Amino acid sequence: MILPIYTLGQPVLRQVAEEIDPQSPDIQQLVQDMFETLDHSGGIGLAAPQVGHAKRLVVIDLDPIREDYPQYAGYRHVFYNPYIEEYDKSHQESMDEGCLSLPGMSESVKRPTRIRVTFQDEQFQEHDEWVDGYLARVMQHEFDHLDGKVYTDRIIGLRKQLIKNKINDIIKGRFSCDYKVKVKR
Repeated sequence: MILPIYTLGQPVLRQVAEEIDPQSPDIQQLVQDMFETLDHSGGIGLAAPQVGHAKRLVVIDLDPIREDYPQYAGYRHVFYNPYIEEYDKSHQESMDEGCLSLPGMSESVKRPTRIRVTFQDEQFQEHDEWVDGYLARVMQHEFDHLDGKVYTDRIIGLRKQLIKNKINDIIKGRFSCDYKVKVKR
């Protein structure tokens, strides 16, 4: 089922998400719904808070960008209870980011190009690994949602002031997009 994507202004996007119990009865259906929602919206990553669930769950599908990043052809994964344990700040890169919860916006965000993450996979097997490149950026963006953050929180200085009206328009529901959303009322 395609779920509505919660836009900035919804309280769930500012909550710290709770860990998922592997025994949660509806978790597999939520994962399936999140992938269907992601496919329908044209995104590459989706965190559970973006569909109204304050749970530590992220789905990432990088296959749609395989032409630009051939190494991610077929990459479609679920991350239960993910955390960023360490940032390698020796190399950082600025790149434009957009977000399904902030329709019509994109801004340059500086992030480390390498991170150490822990998570559980679809079988709830534990992983602790270093990730780099574009996947590291996507993970940082999506995992931020699990800690009540959005990418615009990482923008500083004058640029932060310049985007304030865009952010307020999103909060007030003054935007258009091609996917189902839930705005603050």
